[in-house]
Amino acid sequence: MKLRDRIALITGGGRGIGRAIALACASEGAQVAVAARTMEQVESVAKELTDQFQVQATAIACDVSNVNSVTAMFGKVSEAFGRGPDILVNNAGIAESALLTRTDDDLWRRIQGINLDGTFYCMRAAMPGMIERGWGRIINIASIAGKTGAPYIAAYSASKHGVLGLTRSASQEVAKNGITVNAICPGYVDTDMTTRGIENITQKTSLTKDQALESLKKMSPQNRLVTAEEVAALALLLASEDGRGINGQAINVDGGGVLF
Repeated sequence: MKLRDRIALITGGGRGIGRAIALACASEGAQVAVAARTMEQVESVAKELTDQFQVQATAIACDVSNVNSVTAMFGKVSEAFGRGPDILVNNAGIAESALLTRTDDDLWRRIQGINLDGTFYCMRAAMPGMIERGWGRIINIASIAGKTGAPYIAAYSASKHGVLGLTRSASQEVAKNGITVNAICPGYVDTDMTTRGIENITQKTSLTKDQALESLKKMSPQNRLVTAEEVAALALLLASEDGRGINGQAINVDGGGVLF
């Protein structure tokens, strides 16, 4: 029970990577708050955690791009568990694609608002309590797009590059307080987000869904998609005492496609 008596808050916790991380944390004894814009999804995950692992779990509706909603979310975590989170996983995110010249202001702001502003708002809200308690783990789910670029994803790539900048700078500010701040950079993960990406590829190209899937798999030397559980396993390491020496890092989980 590596996370016994720890409180974990996971944004974007209703499905995919967020749900997998919530399950991993609960399996090691953490009490878990799962948050997302869709309340029905996080309620289902919270019930799953309680039923399977007999831990306290709560579901919270939150739009991380809205600072007032983030403030309210942290208040609800404190109400449910008696204090703020020891572990914060910033997983909420969106991925939309367009050529840079066709990226309008609304698309740009929507992606930055959720992926970058949301991460910043949550980190800023979580840190004071972690500093006061002398222990904390912040895990930002970024992307290999935060280290490289590709056509059609300028806005998304910019947001994830920003997340890595936040991660690295914050890690240096709080290292002396018993807090680590790290990022995980997945490649294409077998989740609903990738499924929507495949649908987008088929709409914009002559590829079938199977051909689009194969093209994504070939971006990894392992010729496969990453699983949400693989990302969750790394998140669990970073959240535990076993990972206390890892700080300020952006760790790829992509089968070796990006080597820095």
